[in-house]
Amino acid sequence: MLSARISRLPVLILYPHSRCNCRCVMCDIWKDTGKSEISVQDLERHLEDLERLSVEWVVLSGGEPLMHSDLFRLCALLRKRSVRITLLSTGLLLDRHAGSIVNSLDDVIVSLDGPPHVHDEIRRVPGAFSLLERGIRAIHALNPSFPVAARSTVQRSNHAYLRETARTAKDLGLKSISFLAADLTSKAFNRPQGWTAERQGRIALEESEISVLEREVDALASEWSGSGFVLETLEKLHRIVLHYRAHLNLCRPVSPPCNAPWVSAVVEADGKLRPCFFHKSVGRLNGETLFDVLNSFEAQHFRSSLDVSSNPVCQRCVCSLNWTPLPVTNVLHKGGDISTLAALRSE
Repeated sequence: MLSARISRLPVLILYPHSRCNCRCVMCDIWKDTGKSEISVQDLERHLEDLERLSVEWVVLSGGEPLMHSDLFRLCALLRKRSVRITLLSTGLLLDRHAGSIVNSLDDVIVSLDGPPHVHDEIRRVPGAFSLLERGIRAIHALNPSFPVAARSTVQRSNHAYLRETARTAKDLGLKSISFLAADLTSKAFNRPQGWTAERQGRIALEESEISVLEREVDALASEWSGSGFVLETLEKLHRIVLHYRAHLNLCRPVSPPCNAPWVSAVVEADGKLRPCFFHKSVGRLNGETLFDVLNSFEAQHFRSSLDVSSNPVCQRCVCSLNWTPLPVTNVLHKGGDISTLAALRSE
């Protein structure tokens, strides 16, 4: 039985900045026109709690973290406490910040939505792929061994291009690629009212397209079998197929194994704290400490009453964190569920 009270938090996801520099078809984060960000002073207030909670890994997500006004000062504060730092990025600003990235971060995971023309169509930014490629080259010019990986959100616009996406990632010199389905039903990612059925339908797959995806998944797994380059097993890749089948009520939605609300937390740029990317906020850090909000009545009540297997949000989850007490470096090296967590900025 997992305790409702948290004394140790291995993984902390931070949204340093609220905005994004892409206009992706499967995401609404870019519609946020504010400029909320986690300040250096905000982070300094919580450093003692990071130590108290034994935080091992901070994942910078968002929004685009590189749009933050002073991101690498935040990284410097975390570095002093030997915290592993992973950046999730659209890749558009990697070239500009390559030197600081190499010096301040442990690894980067970029969004890759397909071969160049597909990637640009989904990102709705002219030349997005070229900017991504230039940024990766700039990082590797400074440090050829610096780990840059990719994650790809599978949806209607790219479901037939999984193999091409993986080949593109390899050609870019990336260390690995991870695939996940698009989140269709949660109220996260700047869509507090959720999506209408019509909006979901633009991203979800039709029944005939699911058959195409299933063949593509099998071919992808066969092509990269044993290489370790595609992080998911065939079984995990088939969860993407099942996700879209369940959306059409062709099968029952099944929650993936997950203990994220007990081993991680998401802090958004405006101070909201979520138990994972998809569940609603359980409090705000504004004026409160991280430890106190994590263990507030609302947060503990949420965890004590959460049955992952039957919760409708969990049943529609596109990814999961099933943390095991391995050192972060070992878990990251192995690929596993924690690497999917690092790819978690769902869109």
